[in-house]
Amino acid sequence: MQIDILTLFPEMFDGTFQHSIIKRAKEKGLVVINLYNIRDFALDKHKSVDDYAYGGGAGMVMMIEPISRCMEHLKSKTQYDEIIYMSPDGERLTQKVANRLSTLKNIMILCGHYKGIDERIREHLITREISIGDYVLSGGELPAAVLTDAIVRIIPGALNDETSALSDSFQDDLLSPPVYTHPYDFNGWKVPDILLSGNDKEIKKWQHEQAMERTKQRRPGLLED
Repeated sequence: MQIDILTLFPEMFDGTFQHSIIKRAKEKGLVVINLYNIRDFALDKHKSVDDYAYGGGAGMVMMIEPISRCMEHLKSKTQYDEIIYMSPDGERLTQKVANRLSTLKNIMILCGHYKGIDERIREHLITREISIGDYVLSGGELPAAVLTDAIVRIIPGALNDETSALSDSFQDDLLSPPVYTHPYDFNGWKVPDILLSGNDKEIKKWQHEQAMERTKQRRPGLLED
């Protein structure tokens, strides 16, 4: 898979993509992540990428030309399955969305900043808009990193144990059941005996019941869906 990220601040991704699962996936050749600085496609020597909005109002808006030039440059070399804009008013990122995106070959992600981007980019150049929650951040870099992590970790081979992702929360519209490790007894807080029984069938039954109960208590909307 190839993920190309368009941003004004590529350095914000340095630490995120150099550790843990994403690092291993890159080293295995499972994913290639490229960062492109939109300023490199500006029209003037000052590398201007924003301007005042028509009609007035507070805040600056990212201009259409630098973004379009960057996109056209990349599209001349790669055929993209999705061109995604990270936006608070996009569709909500869910596990199902991440699962679907992980099956694609080439993805472009645009990170907005300031007051947003020229609307014509959204109308004519973007194929999908995704939100990580009903709140506003300073830019799209953190949401793009979240989306990338959600996608990469479920690419076959990214996890040491590929079955691990199948038991994650939301994979089956349920929250994950509680998990425990050593020691068995800590300050009188003991691991449920069923998990030490060795009865795989009963353990799976218990885990499913716990997942159902936890979902009912914490995220009942998932059961309604």
